[in-house]
Amino acid sequence: MARPVKKTPEQWKTEILDAAQKLFLSKGYEETSVSDIMDTAGGAKGMFYRFFESKDDVLHALGDRMFFADNPFNAIKGRTDLNGLQKVRELLVLNQSDADRNAINMQAVSILKDPRILVAAVEANRKILTPLWYELLEEGRLDGSIKTDYTKELSELLPLINFWLMPSVFPATADMIQHKFCFIMEVLEKMGLPLLDDETAAFMQTILADIAKKEESAP
Repeated sequence: MARPVKKTPEQWKTEILDAAQKLFLSKGYEETSVSDIMDTAGGAKGMFYRFFESKDDVLHALGDRMFFADNPFNAIKGRTDLNGLQKVRELLVLNQSDADRNAINMQAVSILKDPRILVAAVEANRKILTPLWYELLEEGRLDGSIKTDYTKELSELLPLINFWLMPSVFPATADMIQHKFCFIMEVLEKMGLPLLDDETAAFMQTILADIAKKEESAP
């Protein structure tokens, strides 16, 4: 009789994330337990805690994994038909085109109430997104489509805007979120980064509505 193949730690971690992604998308984050995840992954519950402290950690890790699997910065990097500002606007649209990643991100709104998760998310955005934003903004500054002397500052600010708009971090009603969004768009335009055209404005309104709806339905 053949002996079962022993899985490496990396294989276990991948299979746990695969199982969590499947369940979060089909049942929802709140309705999925650690036991559900491990039943789907085919392992003991103790195996889960070798890699993750909690279900919240899995959701955070999933968001990172799905971003790298379909990185919108890579998708627009080689586009020669767009200037820097157009690439920024296209990036915002592409960033919301992955329905599964969008669904996971919406479910992650509530876990940002956990200070430990929030700090990890801010740190990850600083290390990963800030350099990507800086490269893109510099491209726009050099080709003249983004007229600013603040590419470094903007590259640090942009990854933080999502947190500021999250009512789980800064409590706000739907109207307040909308007002904050208008404020930040006006500030960015004054800084030489006019983000909104008809297409980006339309999908951003949808995102803001989804964020507000998610917060209203949170337990």
